[in-house]
Amino acid sequence: MPKYVGKSYKRKEDHRLLTGKANFVADMKLLNMAEVCFVRSTYAHAKIKNIHTKAAEAMDGVFAVLTAKDIEGEVKPLPTMREFDIPQVLIDKINPRINPCPEEILAKERVIYTGQLIAVVIAKNRYIAEDAAALIKIDYETLQVLTDPYESMKKEAPRIHPHIEGNVQAEFHLEIGDVETAFKNADHTLSARFTIPRVASSPMETRGVLASFNQQENRLEMWSATQVPYMVRNYLSKSLNLTESNIRVIAPDVGGGFGPKANVYPEEIILGYIAMKYRRPVKWIEDRIEHLQCTRHARDQYHDVKVAIMNDGTITAIQDRFVLDSGANNPQVLVNVYNTAVHMRGVFKIENFDVEAKCVLTNKTPNFAYRGAGRPEAVFVMDRILYHVSTYLNIDPVEVLKKNIIKAEEMPYDTGLYYRDGAKAIYDSGNYPEGLKKALDMVNYENFRKEQKLLKKKGRNIGIGISSYIEGTGIGPYEGALVRLDLTGHIMVNVGSSPHGQGHETVFAQICADELSVTPEQITVRAGDTSLLPYGVGTFASRSAVVAGTAVQIAAQKLLDKLYTIASALLVVDKTDLINRDGKIYSRSIPEKYITFQELAQNAKPGFQSRLPRNMEIGTEASHYFVPPTVTYSSGFHIAVVEVDKETGFIEILRYIVVHDCGKVINPMIVDGQTQGGVAQGIGEAMYEEVKYDRSGQLLTGTFMDYLIPTSKEIPEVEMGHQEILSPLNNAGIKGVGEGGAISPLGAIANAACDALSEYKVSFDELPVSPNRVFQQLMKTKRLIESNT
Repeated sequence: MPKYVGKSYKRKEDHRLLTGKANFVADMKLLNMAEVCFVRSTYAHAKIKNIHTKAAEAMDGVFAVLTAKDIEGEVKPLPTMREFDIPQVLIDKINPRINPCPEEILAKERVIYTGQLIAVVIAKNRYIAEDAAALIKIDYETLQVLTDPYESMKKEAPRIHPHIEGNVQAEFHLEIGDVETAFKNADHTLSARFTIPRVASSPMETRGVLASFNQQENRLEMWSATQVPYMVRNYLSKSLNLTESNIRVIAPDVGGGFGPKANVYPEEIILGYIAMKYRRPVKWIEDRIEHLQCTRHARDQYHDVKVAIMNDGTITAIQDRFVLDSGANNPQVLVNVYNTAVHMRGVFKIENFDVEAKCVLTNKTPNFAYRGAGRPEAVFVMDRILYHVSTYLNIDPVEVLKKNIIKAEEMPYDTGLYYRDGAKAIYDSGNYPEGLKKALDMVNYENFRKEQKLLKKKGRNIGIGISSYIEGTGIGPYEGALVRLDLTGHIMVNVGSSPHGQGHETVFAQICADELSVTPEQITVRAGDTSLLPYGVGTFASRSAVVAGTAVQIAAQKLLDKLYTIASALLVVDKTDLINRDGKIYSRSIPEKYITFQELAQNAKPGFQSRLPRNMEIGTEASHYFVPPTVTYSSGFHIAVVEVDKETGFIEILRYIVVHDCGKVINPMIVDGQTQGGVAQGIGEAMYEEVKYDRSGQLLTGTFMDYLIPTSKEIPEVEMGHQEILSPLNNAGIKGVGEGGAISPLGAIANAACDALSEYKVSFDELPVSPNRVFQQLMKTKRLIESNT
């Protein structure tokens, strides 16, 4: 019977995080440390004619200035992301065309987006480095700039990467069922364009890197505010031609990541190179302007959708032609767009489905994954489709939902597609009708509709919006854990997944504590360090609890089995007669016969004092690498109740309800916190956030004065409802929860705003639903009404 899993156990990491005792990269300082400042392109597309560095090099306190010619032959371009290689089965099914774009560490002959790295100043401190960077002059020859992906695909458009024709970095087509026949037999067809704008992640901590090189040991150490220390190690090895075993990468306390920090950046490679070349530690901390300009952006999708429907609201087919604006490069290539395609039908049984997707290059900051990674885009499109269907047929949206939803008795449900890990996309578990009913009951839907009519008569525009999602979570390829009992009886847990706010130290301690029948206080969890385990992947894609958590559980079980074997020999008791409780192993039949964990560890030491059974390996530790067969599928429903001020266009969120199924809930408090935080980010995307460029490729939203994010004042307290339907794909039945809160607010809020203004027949198919956009839609409708009268 679990004692700690399922309980809201107080987070172990919070004391240091909340009392200023955390250790972030910016807090770190090493002896003889230099700091750097980067010189970035001021143009979106231009040839580099000359770089004048002498004035900067002559400044007191400047150690060196590096450009591309200085590192040529010594630093290789960033490799493509091997972790996201496409399995052969998927290649056979969707026949993708992929054109990788290796990224230069420092631009040599041409820049392809504003903010691209050109030079780096190494100085005594950041102040001197910035002053010196201001003295560097660059001669440019400007080139045609492409900021619109549709313009970029035109035959006459210049190539952003010379080897990529039409600026299409990747594309694929998938089709299941008989879409053509479904459209022929449909009672109605609808068409719409949906736009999800470019956004920027905004973690509390920007990126930061500190590198140090030990010449005697030929060993590079790097501290980076990253989600993927093992991937950083791998890239450093390839780019700097250094053996992986001679590289240690540490992610100390990290103040948020949300996806973009799961990328490896040129800054990490160049700092590693500087530390090796100049034999001194070197640090760089990104400022907020750099972050908004240069850290990978996300979303930026355009969908042209056709839907086949019947008179009763049944959706028989969807055809989608969509484009993702990759910016100058998308290191993940197909990850975001394929996630969008495979998740689009969500909880609905729509058997005919046809999608074509293109990743198109433009002269913008490279695109990457951000919390949800293609799923919020898919869910927004599907939510809006259902709203359009209900409006067109004059049917309540809930009835359209119920008409198309997958029934509980149809689970596990084969979607007919393949997931990006190569396995069949089969929803492993869930009860979607029950989740919908629970959410509707929480908001008291029928009563709301009655009150809504009365409030509208009083001039208040109140609306309700419903969103639903499924999410493939816990993707592989693997994650590892090592559980060790030390000589004091304390338990150490090392994991490969690296936390940046998720609560790994608490959750993994809870899992291990239950397996070993100890308290979480008797367990120390360590992560974010490539020296802890030989192999690791990282924290992204709602995977840590599923993959690393299962690895911890199985490693703990292996350790306990070893302890039982040792105890059996020492107590001269049959192994089947043993029981474990409170750090001791007892004989069931003779309770006074027991041995403590500490005594077991002492007896497992090497040497003449060892009392291990013959041929048993020395020590009390066990490790396990969990390789999931495929992803588990979380699901959920979000309901937003909003009020729209039609005079100003402002939207106020009155209530926000979430019902989700993440399988076994390990720590309800952490699950609720993850959901609340995700909803906050989703509200930002739904109502405020949009990265904007002018036609010359200059960023117009380079500060928080221009790029708006919500504050605590705008974020409501989310009303939570839990389903707990266990997954059969891992021992504990866990599904991921990290991204679910961020996936659905886009559609829920857009639908609620449309519902609030239903008499004006507005349609919010382009995000964000900002006051300007609301006001423009109302004015457009008003002019249309006036012209008809």
